[in-house]
Amino acid sequence: MESLKQKTAKGLLWGGFSNGLQQLLGLAFGVILARKLSQEDYGLVGMLAIFSAVAACMQEGGFIAALNRKKEVSQRDYNAVFWMSILTSVCFYLLFFFTAPLISRFYGEPRLTALARYSFLSFLFVSFSIAPRAYIFRNMMVRQSSIIALVSMALSGVVGVVMAYQGYAYWGLATQNIVFTLSVSVLNYYFSGWRPTFRIDLRPARELLGFSSKLIVTNIVTAANANILSVLLGRYYKASEVGDFTQANKWNTMGHSLITNMLYSIAQPVLAKTDDDRLRQKQVFRKLLRFTAFVSFPVMLCLALVSEEFIVILITEKWLASAHILRVLCLAGAVMPVSYLFSNLLITRGHSSTYMWCSLGLCAAQLLGVGLCVPFGIGRMVQVYALLNIGWVGVWFCFSHREIGLRLSEALRDVAPYVLLSVAIVCVVHWLTADIGNLYVSLTVKVLAVAVAYCAALWLLGSAIFREMIMFITKRKIE
Repeated sequence: MESLKQKTAKGLLWGGFSNGLQQLLGLAFGVILARKLSQEDYGLVGMLAIFSAVAACMQEGGFIAALNRKKEVSQRDYNAVFWMSILTSVCFYLLFFFTAPLISRFYGEPRLTALARYSFLSFLFVSFSIAPRAYIFRNMMVRQSSIIALVSMALSGVVGVVMAYQGYAYWGLATQNIVFTLSVSVLNYYFSGWRPTFRIDLRPARELLGFSSKLIVTNIVTAANANILSVLLGRYYKASEVGDFTQANKWNTMGHSLITNMLYSIAQPVLAKTDDDRLRQKQVFRKLLRFTAFVSFPVMLCLALVSEEFIVILITEKWLASAHILRVLCLAGAVMPVSYLFSNLLITRGHSSTYMWCSLGLCAAQLLGVGLCVPFGIGRMVQVYALLNIGWVGVWFCFSHREIGLRLSEALRDVAPYVLLSVAIVCVVHWLTADIGNLYVSLTVKVLAVAVAYCAALWLLGSAIFREMIMFITKRKIE
């Protein structure tokens, strides 16, 4: 049997490989679509993002995390979650179908009524994947999960591009999302090997609600928080300006989700397996924290460094305004995976209520801070949004300290070296390359310089995480 450390390393490797390919696919399709479609097209779809996100949280219902925490899970548990998810999704689709005119009226955009009713069909499709996803997640089937994501992204991307070039504009973006959720559902069902029965008993799902209900509220709040700028921009600014933010936020999310999706496959299952040994759980958590900082800060700060070249080269100068937004969002994106890891610890420890209240506090702070900045323009709103997300890491840390005794000095010792090294390298590279006029040369030189300097510095400084990664990739045994 593989050790927990080896399983974790394999999970991270598969997660990193899969998410790297997903980002490349997303990059390719994103570039093609952004060159073909307008800011207004992205803005219209972006206005609906918060409703899709909230409904997705309600459908999932925290059941995946709740099933992962159970010591023993039966067919009856998975079957109850399957039928509960479908029932919830049908109710939500009907609710949003009939309230679509109100959404359209809120934004003052008549086209949103039909678009919303079409886009929200994804609610129905995704519900079929909740129970199979829970099975795959609990059993750390990272390879299967990777295949599901890659195939679904490739298929939906092709559909979106074809529709865009056929003149369907924002309908192509909406269809892309629908095809993605449908593909994910079918493939999760296929790869999990789990099958539902028609003996419907919802009692096990209701029993899980004691834990998962708090996660439902929290996930809704988190989704609302992530999309609050799109709502405010859609309400007070033009659709084209919403499109600029949506484009910048998409690339920022692609960046930090590369790390968070790697952690998603292994963080909760690994921490749950050490839940009976607090000291070992702390050691595992610190290792994950070091890995997160090791990857997140250089990747996101480098993206901030090349944001202008990245946007103009890939999707042309018509999106230049989004480059300035992207630069600021990347600063918050660098700490998002760290916050994600802290929050997952609370869930694993069974404190979904603490997770809920902490997330509610962040949402309230975001709503107040960003709302006050509406008269001052998009730039100031984005700056406040980023600062609040960065500062909230301290709140997550306080709760983690209470759970596993993680001291501030330990957390700083795990994270600070990678933060300071990344900041120093990015600043030096920015200063040395400031006079390069050619965008292609500038992008290439900056990325290569940051990557080479970071790896060389880690090797010379004897970074344990870096050396273990090299050892694992070269198939040498990790003790």
